[in-house]
Amino acid sequence: MSGAKIAAAPSAVLIVYAGALLQGMTLVSFPTVSALLKQTLALSDADYGAIFLPQVALAIVGAVAGGALARMIGLKALFALALAANATSQALLAGTNFVSPSGGVDLLLAGTASLGLGFGLIGGPINAYPGLLFPHRSQTAIVAAHSLIGLGLAIGPLIAGPFIAAGTWFEFPVGLSSACAIASTAALLIRLPQPATPAAADETKATRPAASPIFWLFAAITVIYAFAEGTFSSWAVIFLRDSKGLPDMTASFALSAFWGSLVAGRLLVSVLIVRVPAKIIWVSLPVLMIAAFWLVSFADSAATGIGAFAVAGLACSAFLPLTISLAVDRFPDNVAWVSSMLIAALMTGVGVGSWLVGGLQSHLPLDALYRWSSLYPILVLALARFALDSSRGGDRRPDQSVAAETIGPP
Repeated sequence: MSGAKIAAAPSAVLIVYAGALLQGMTLVSFPTVSALLKQTLALSDADYGAIFLPQVALAIVGAVAGGALARMIGLKALFALALAANATSQALLAGTNFVSPSGGVDLLLAGTASLGLGFGLIGGPINAYPGLLFPHRSQTAIVAAHSLIGLGLAIGPLIAGPFIAAGTWFEFPVGLSSACAIASTAALLIRLPQPATPAAADETKATRPAASPIFWLFAAITVIYAFAEGTFSSWAVIFLRDSKGLPDMTASFALSAFWGSLVAGRLLVSVLIVRVPAKIIWVSLPVLMIAAFWLVSFADSAATGIGAFAVAGLACSAFLPLTISLAVDRFPDNVAWVSSMLIAALMTGVGVGSWLVGGLQSHLPLDALYRWSSLYPILVLALARFALDSSRGGDRRPDQSVAAETIGPP
């Protein structure tokens, strides 16, 4: 069988894109049942925020180690390992329903750690396989894979809603765990295309970005942006349910609206970027984030809550992919290393930002914290100006094709 035919095999396409969808659904599982976890495990707001710290730590470990593991065990085994870690995370989440509160907290922390590891490890396969499967349409293939991650983030709360309403919320992560386990096994059995070069061949000059102030400026921008994204997504259900007194289903719809709007925004930007310079879109999105934080803080009904989080998703949509594309353009010989490190920066910001909101709630209510969080995109705008100023002169023009290719959830 020829390489082209192998690459286009329906079973290979199915498992890669199914893995992307499942990745999105597992990422949103913990925030989806956050209100129930707080209640059954007697978690304070600070305790709930702290559950994301193991996820951050292991996501960074997975992202940094992914390149080396791909060389050691192969991209296929790495893909299966990531899916297995996601399966474990969901089994641990479901297990919190059947143990004591203290034991449940331990399982919860182990579950978020396993989820972070899976997310960190899957970055290489999810970004490599679409281009190998569709070498003549690689940009479209990668956008499709990332869009399926976003679709998983959007539909996860909707699928979980009926289980939550029926009082059997744990069946949602049980189903996800089973699906991920099946996908992990299938990834080992199905013939997947192999990269023509080592998975991280472009990392040979990885020390150069690390020694550059501009790389760390992009990393700082990513972390601060992630504070904003984590505040929006991790606290949406608790904010609307506990602070605004809205039903669980409404809170789940709002979280789905955030992720669904984020996906739609990335697809929209992937079209606009052909005609509008990436830098203009990049600096416009933080302005919309500022407005979204204020809209969310004043939401007091189903319509305003869902609408405000939809605006927030649109505001966050393409900022991270554009940040990665602009950073990669500065270091074209270190694409994999730069991308992996910025994904690690994203997870650092999401986890620390979510934890920070929990700790501050003893001093300020959530609606006030949402308004104060508008300082994040303001700071991002200030740093973005420095990044753009530093790119003038000797640096090459941002590659629009690279920017278009990276429009999608990480």
